[in-house]
Amino acid sequence: MTRAAVVNRVVRPVLYVGSVFPLAWLLFALFTGLVMGDQVKFMQHVTGDTVLTCLMLTLAVTPLRRLTGWNEIIRVRRFIGLTAFWYACLHLTTYLVFDQSLSVSEIIKDIKKHPWVLIGFTGFLCLVPLAITSTNGWIRRLGGKRWQQLHRLVYVAAAAGVLHYLWLVKKDVSAPLSYGAVLLVLLASRLWLTRDRVAARRVAGKAQAKPAA
Repeated sequence: MTRAAVVNRVVRPVLYVGSVFPLAWLLFALFTGLVMGDQVKFMQHVTGDTVLTCLMLTLAVTPLRRLTGWNEIIRVRRFIGLTAFWYACLHLTTYLVFDQSLSVSEIIKDIKKHPWVLIGFTGFLCLVPLAITSTNGWIRRLGGKRWQQLHRLVYVAAAAGVLHYLWLVKKDVSAPLSYGAVLLVLLASRLWLTRDRVAARRVAGKAQAKPAA
């Protein structure tokens, strides 16, 4: 089986099921009475964890592709990113509708009282242009270089999400710290790979510029 076939026959189906599972679990737990505590917090926890997980997977695609040469894996990055965005929309909706009852005054008060809410909004706003420009048409309009520069906002969104989670949690910070550690590893791998690419280009440029003997 070729690598492209693995992506289409294995990776994609797994991602499709995985993208639906958190929502299915959330609805099942709510409607069957499995949630014994605060249902709104449960919804926010499930959707928020899904957003961060998807963002980490999105950021892992490029290092994986460059380290393994599995270029076909890039085909699923858009789907993972959009999954993160839609769960971010659900996460925000639970806050606005169920937590704040769509009251602008209460939302403003909550932002002033809890700065992590503003950090969460910032992360969500970073995802909006990424979702809008995720199509091939937008890549052509913006050009590959500008599109790539814009989509580096995903790092800002991921960092804001981790900080939002860390600031929100009062006791057990193991989960947000785990996401933060993964993000740091992904950032470090990206910087390392970029440095190697730049070094390789310099060597190639010097070789081309060297006059023939």
